[in-house]
Amino acid sequence: MSTELSDQPILLLVDDDKVFCKVLKAALERRDFEVLVAHNLEKGMALAEQYLPEYAVIDLRIGHESGLELVKKLITLDANTACVMLTGFASIATAVEAIKLGAIHYLTKPTNADEIVNALNKNEGDAGVSINKNPPSAKRMEWEHLQKILMHYDGNISAAARALNMHRRTLQRKLEKRPVRE
Repeated sequence: MSTELSDQPILLLVDDDKVFCKVLKAALERRDFEVLVAHNLEKGMALAEQYLPEYAVIDLRIGHESGLELVKKLITLDANTACVMLTGFASIATAVEAIKLGAIHYLTKPTNADEIVNALNKNEGDAGVSINKNPPSAKRMEWEHLQKILMHYDGNISAAARALNMHRRTLQRKLEKRPVRE
């Protein structure tokens, strides 16, 4: 890769799904971004240090690693980097942590390039967002609780399982499942 980039804003895309990255990269380039792609945290961090991107779109779960680490690193490098967290495993706990670490938005997959660009350019919250009148299901509440405990133990499955008095493999199985739809 050339170290010279165009005058377009640099966007770092980090996701372990190579097909998703290829499609999203092309869509974002059509929207006038210079897109750098990484499929793991190590390469994502190296690209961030080398190019200091203005924007970043980061998957929450990259292999068995957390994209939250990269959000933290990007904001440390440049507090003005606009980071959007993407996930297929949405939970309140991870959304709160992403925002606390400096992400400006949190989107659930599936999503498209237009939603991502809108999120990257949204500088304020929306007080007009509708509030769900139905309480979450018991299964959804369990999944949220497991996510919160896992975050408390910095992603350490064994420590979280001990705290929950649960077998480690049982916790892993429950966490691998997608959250229950509302």
